[in-house]
Amino acid sequence: TTFQDGGEEVEDGAVYNVTLKKVQIQQAANKGARWLGGEGDQLPPEHTVRQYETSKIRAIKAGTLEKLVENLLTAFGDADFSYISIFLATYRAFASPRAVLELLLDRFGNLETSSHGEVANLNSLESEMVLRVEIASVLRAWLDQCSEDFREPPDYMCLLKLLDYLKNNMPNSDMESRVQNLLKQFQNQEVEAVDGFCSTSSSDLVDGEELEICSPEEFSSFQDHVVAEQLTYMDVMLFRRVVPYHCLGSIWSQRDKKENKNLAPTVRATITQFNAVTKCVISTILGTRELKIQQRAKIIEKWIHIAHECRILKNFSSLRAIISALQSNSIYRLKTTWMCVSKDILLMYEELSEIFSDHDNYLTSRELLMKEATSKFANLDSSEKENQKKSQKRLQLQKNKGVMQGTVPYLGTFLTDLIMLDTALQDYVEGGLINFEKRRREFEVIAQIKLLQSSCNSYCLIPDQKFIQWFRRQRHLTEEESYKLSREAETAADTNILSPKSQKSMVKRISTLFLGTDVFTPPKEQPPKSSPVGGSSGESTDSASVSSCEFNHSETEDVCVTPVSSPEDPLKKGYDSDKGSISSDKGSISNKGLDSSKGSIFDPGSGSDSGSIPTRDSGSVLSSVPKVLPVYNRQSGGSCIIRVSMDGLHASVYKSILITNQDRIPDVTQRALLKHNLEPDAVEDYELVQVISEDKELVFPRDANVFYGMNSHVNFDFILRKKA
Repeated sequence: TTFQDGGEEVEDGAVYNVTLKKVQIQQAANKGARWLGGEGDQLPPEHTVRQYETSKIRAIKAGTLEKLVENLLTAFGDADFSYISIFLATYRAFASPRAVLELLLDRFGNLETSSHGEVANLNSLESEMVLRVEIASVLRAWLDQCSEDFREPPDYMCLLKLLDYLKNNMPNSDMESRVQNLLKQFQNQEVEAVDGFCSTSSSDLVDGEELEICSPEEFSSFQDHVVAEQLTYMDVMLFRRVVPYHCLGSIWSQRDKKENKNLAPTVRATITQFNAVTKCVISTILGTRELKIQQRAKIIEKWIHIAHECRILKNFSSLRAIISALQSNSIYRLKTTWMCVSKDILLMYEELSEIFSDHDNYLTSRELLMKEATSKFANLDSSEKENQKKSQKRLQLQKNKGVMQGTVPYLGTFLTDLIMLDTALQDYVEGGLINFEKRRREFEVIAQIKLLQSSCNSYCLIPDQKFIQWFRRQRHLTEEESYKLSREAETAADTNILSPKSQKSMVKRISTLFLGTDVFTPPKEQPPKSSPVGGSSGESTDSASVSSCEFNHSETEDVCVTPVSSPEDPLKKGYDSDKGSISSDKGSISNKGLDSSKGSIFDPGSGSDSGSIPTRDSGSVLSSVPKVLPVYNRQSGGSCIIRVSMDGLHASVYKSILITNQDRIPDVTQRALLKHNLEPDAVEDYELVQVISEDKELVFPRDANVFYGMNSHVNFDFILRKKA
């Protein structure tokens, strides 16, 4: 089969794309072969004659609503076999069900009054039957694919109109009884919002129950795979109910208008569930103030295991919700708690996080989703051997049970795609015709959603009412509450003396996990023989840290200092720019006591491969720490830390940024803007300058490599200055 572009055909009120399709329809024996009794498919090519047929495929490109509805009846004749499905999935963007139904039944379905060219020439019962079959085919597809279009309580005008048409034109047909049953079904059902098992309003609770912060013991009583299965059960129930046209960009983008507060309820329900999972994760980690560091770390580990179980179940919605919660400001900044999380689980967390990397428009998650959309089981690859063994063992258990799995996507990816399409493509083309090419593009996304909805029928999950009730009972923390509890938890961790066991866990590799901003320096197991740096012999410097700044998830480091005491800082730390020291209630660290070539402040999240943490012993480090660490004022191992301040502010108000020998000016500028809470898209408006001395500075060209271009013999102090 070969295809050839046949150009366009323009009619009154419609434009068509034409494609010529050449198909071999017969391969017969030639005369000599037939005389010998040979068959065409059993003979060599030289003894056969091939016959081809060229057919024309017309696909409507743009048209009036009347023409688009008319095309529902002629699409099969034009060989545009997907047209009906595309129209039914997308027409709500430019027409109402009533308008389409009236055109279909009154204009084209009424044989007596129709002025439609095809109908006007009907002089035989046979032609009338053909049209009736075409209309019945469209109506059947409409009821099969989009029965929700007819849910219009309390009057159900469209459904009653359809029923009246069927009684007059197709009496006692299967279609008529089907519409009657659908009408009864709608009338018997209460007007219900999709509950999705996710609302935490009091109306969803059993009498006498109240919202509460769960106890760690109650949460720990649920096995990891049980939690994952129940989250998947809830997600599946919601995702299967999603009405595809609710996802269209032209509809979903209008959700914030006051008059559209009930718009797209099925999509809102999935988002509510996603947010409920995210808030549940945060509440279980921060909700109990009395938790010790190790206990809080165990809860984080449990959620990472649950996320991994969601990955095995191919539930990308709850998986992303859990990862998002762990990357939230209030959880991510718990450096001391994260240090107590085991290395294997941290590696598992990193691998799960990589699935949702925003690199190349979330290419990894898109490819994975399409790869596993119709597969029976998850395809688990892990770079860490121990995690690989556990994953394969769990997967084998699933296979042994013979239970197939569907795939629950993160719906936000599709919503974004559809909004982008709606923004990029025009609704109408020249002549005021509806741009149906846009609808074909949108249907490519809608078809993926429908495919995944179909795959969800493979799940065989049983609801666990104990867990569901527990999940509904959770009182969710506000952002302010969670951040306050996070600061309290980290402050308590700073002031506590940790056991040797927890101290050992701190020197494990943290990699890119710590994107927060509070720098924590762990206490020594035994104090040094000499006096601690910057304080008297009787003072402890274990709690010394640096006040926080805003963090960004995309960063791999964040060492920040603020010049004055922050009212939100529970330790009330201040920075004395004259003395160059950071003071706290319990002690201080003076730059005089530190070798500047070895750095004065180390951040466990500064992007070093080891992630190991130094002590305060005059630049000495723990025995397990490699010699090469990214530090301020020294280039080592292809990386270093620079300090960037904004032009016009005091030089001590800076953000510390890790750079590598791969970073160029746009990368560093964007990172600095993010750290200073400025719009990262404004990279072109700024220039990066290194301060050489009071009267000298180094201005970098736009695409320069900062690491190799900077002056390494002076302080690594930079200014971000708006271009003139």
